[in-house]
Amino acid sequence: MEAADRRGRTQKSTYLAPLLGGAIAGVSVDVALYPLDTLKTRLQSEQGFQKAGGFRGVYRGLLTVATSSMPTTALFFVSYETTKKLVQPHVPTQYTPLVHMLAASVGEVLACVIRVPTEIAKQRKQTYVGDKARSSISILLEAYKAEGFRRGMYRGFLSTVARDLPFSFIELPVWEMLKSTVRRHNDGQITTLQSAVCGSIAGAFAAAVTTPLDLAKTRIMLADEYTLTRKLRIRPVLAAIYLESGLRGLFAGVTPRMTAFMAGGFVFFGVYDDVKRIIEGHLDGS
Repeated sequence: MEAADRRGRTQKSTYLAPLLGGAIAGVSVDVALYPLDTLKTRLQSEQGFQKAGGFRGVYRGLLTVATSSMPTTALFFVSYETTKKLVQPHVPTQYTPLVHMLAASVGEVLACVIRVPTEIAKQRKQTYVGDKARSSISILLEAYKAEGFRRGMYRGFLSTVARDLPFSFIELPVWEMLKSTVRRHNDGQITTLQSAVCGSIAGAFAAAVTTPLDLAKTRIMLADEYTLTRKLRIRPVLAAIYLESGLRGLFAGVTPRMTAFMAGGFVFFGVYDDVKRIIEGHLDGS
């Protein structure tokens, strides 16, 4: 009976800890750093920073993000932790980073099912300069009526996945590697603060490397109409930006993006590890 109870608590911990930890971490970082994300989106907008809104209304679209970040990050971390637990026992220790990459990939693809419609609504609100405010639901309904489910509400799905997968390939393994390094020099222990610092470094590095992909995703999502031409594909979009503005143009918005993910990584991974540790401790002690 006691063994069965222990297994039950372990199963709860496997799902509940990353579920709640991811949900709380996601909404915390999105609400805290939303203005930087708005500025980054406007810097990347084809119409230009000032015409896209400048420094005005930097919290426009916040409610959309706040209400969707919890299920998105919860789904990501449940998928991430579950995949790690299923795959890791069958893989030699030296290939652990590959396990982290696979787990992050599974989590990102599933999370994008929620993230993409949210991003479309959020970014169009961030760059809308008309007098009449539009709700996120009305934006998505307009997109659906005008262009259908896939082309309207899931515009830019592949470009979002193409951006987020490389980001996760870098961020999650780097975070796990840095944590392992800390543990090796700290008798196998790591504090919430140390985990947060590791997340900050990993987030900033991954953000800088993947800025061109983020830029392409932004341009595709902000386009007025969906078209099957090459203009709304990642490579032609980046090629056009490079021809127009050079290498510097491909990294438009890199500073606020790096700043956001540096601070965001600190809050996100710190809160996630802390909440996860509290929940696991509570379940183990119950």
